[in-house]
Amino acid sequence: MKHTPTITVLIVLIFFLAQMMGLVALSFNTVVSQAPGGEVVVQHLDTAIGERPQMEGSFTFLYMIVTILIGTGLILLLIRMRKIRVWKILYFFAVWMTCTITLGVFIDPLMAMALCFGLALLKLYKPNPWTHNLTEILIYAGIAIIFVPLLDVVWVTVLLLAISVYDVIAVWKSKHMITMAEFQTKSHAFAGIVIGYKVKAPVKPEKAEAKGKVRTKVAAKTSLKLPEETRTKNAILGGGDIAFPLIFSGVVMDSLIRTAGMGKPMAFLAVMVIPVVVTIALFILLAKAKKDRYYPAMPFLTAGCLAGYGLMLAMNLLF
Repeated sequence: MKHTPTITVLIVLIFFLAQMMGLVALSFNTVVSQAPGGEVVVQHLDTAIGERPQMEGSFTFLYMIVTILIGTGLILLLIRMRKIRVWKILYFFAVWMTCTITLGVFIDPLMAMALCFGLALLKLYKPNPWTHNLTEILIYAGIAIIFVPLLDVVWVTVLLLAISVYDVIAVWKSKHMITMAEFQTKSHAFAGIVIGYKVKAPVKPEKAEAKGKVRTKVAAKTSLKLPEETRTKNAILGGGDIAFPLIFSGVVMDSLIRTAGMGKPMAFLAVMVIPVVVTIALFILLAKAKKDRYYPAMPFLTAGCLAGYGLMLAMNLLF
């Protein structure tokens, strides 16, 4: 197991809560009516910060891919130039706006903007596990509210597959995703779930000998154990690993309302299968993963999304 059982359960729980918050917010943002001819009309209200981009399908897919590549290049440039302050400014603005979009679905937009400004300040300047992960639950709902109305099931599936391939390359080949994750963690401005916890580990032989605690040659020839020290580890899950499964579930829910004629409550209950299966996939990944190693999560989460979608279709046919 990559982390302790308690930390693993916490990560999975926060991930699931983020999926649920996103679907609830999307449902509130969706208005369903019936035209005089009897056809179902689905509208998505403007966000608390304004209108969405005017695009759909393949253009949305290309827009998101290009945005991800440009964003990645910008972060790598900031890392190279050691511009942590610039990254924190961009991070603050992104947290503020996405949280505002989410809360703006439920409360007055100006009130949401003021409240989220305070949350973003706390997240950046008074970081702690509660404020950090609470805002993470809100952030990805805001992203979903922007992009779900711009995609259909075909293109969101293509998007998941493309991001999965990119994730494998970025983590196991170029390793630039690891570089970005370590930079963001050290700057206390990580885009994703972060939970710190204490672990005990043997002191390195050379370090122990330098401190006079044990002679490494003696320890090597006898059963003498090296002394242990307590250190802090961070359990992390990247923001994209939360956002893309949520966008997929949101697009499927939107499709059920538009094409299957389901009401919002029924579509919400039907699509719940997907986040449940995806959460199980995440738990399996964390349970099987080895300690101190990085893994691309998106291939596993994409498999969970597609398996959940298939299970949902099968259940709809049966019932």
